[in-house]
Amino acid sequence: MSDTFFSGAPHWTWFIIPYFFVGGLAGGACFLAVVLDWFGGPEDRPVVRTGYYVAATGAILSGLLLTIDLGQPLRFWHMLFQSANFPAIMFKAWSPISFGAWAILLFGLFSVLSALGAMSEEGRLQAPAFRVLHRGALAKIVAGLAGLLGFFVAGYTGVLLSVTNRPIWADSPWLGALFLASGASTGAAALILLAPRRGATEQSLRWLSTFDSRALVVELLVLVLFLVSLGAINRVWLSFWGLLLVVGVVGLGILLPLRLHAQRRPVASAAKLVLVGGFLLRLATMLASEGISRFRVAAGM
Repeated sequence: MSDTFFSGAPHWTWFIIPYFFVGGLAGGACFLAVVLDWFGGPEDRPVVRTGYYVAATGAILSGLLLTIDLGQPLRFWHMLFQSANFPAIMFKAWSPISFGAWAILLFGLFSVLSALGAMSEEGRLQAPAFRVLHRGALAKIVAGLAGLLGFFVAGYTGVLLSVTNRPIWADSPWLGALFLASGASTGAAALILLAPRRGATEQSLRWLSTFDSRALVVELLVLVLFLVSLGAINRVWLSFWGLLLVVGVVGLGILLPLRLHAQRRPVASAAKLVLVGGFLLRLATMLASEGISRFRVAAGM
């Protein structure tokens, strides 16, 4: 059994779970929007704009959730700048927390710029300066940076957990990949639900449905690899959190949506289940580790 069972739990609040969920969803939606922006056709523009709106909103919301979880807003500021030597930045390339703080900030910046370009494209912003954010090379560069950062943010939270010394999180190399796959599936699900309100075509929705199905298959495979890699530590899943993982994540969040996508049922139903499964994945993964102390008592350790 891993010696990580002897470590203390981090001082996080409940805000960290929606932060992980919203950040992954926003990153996945942004990456999909960029793919369609770069390689899609005119019929995909409603999905592209929706993706940028979701990314910008999610980036702002996840930043607020993280700041609230830290307890003091200045703590996030201190991860970015040296207070005694402002405007000198605080960046530690060897620190996942420092790296992630800057990635979240820059993801928010570029996703907001892309969202402003989408608003200009819809005619909601009339200033000529915003037109360059949805047309031409600059718009492509801004969107590309937002997509790359979104891809990183979607998996970053899993990587952050894996570099701790906590059981489950630190005992598998697959947690970052699992959260990345979940971010892709929940990002696609969010677009499936929201894009029709902005005029998404049936062709675009079919593409999203197909992508979501493939992302769910990848997520299921990575989840299996994640569980297998835990070895003896899998005993901690003989609990409520294990039941939630099997029934809520695998059953309702992956297998049932896959069946609905395959049967061409209303994709909105599948998308809602995917979102529920994505949230429960983070809930079960995090709180199963938090309950290790009780597991040790029950095991007589």
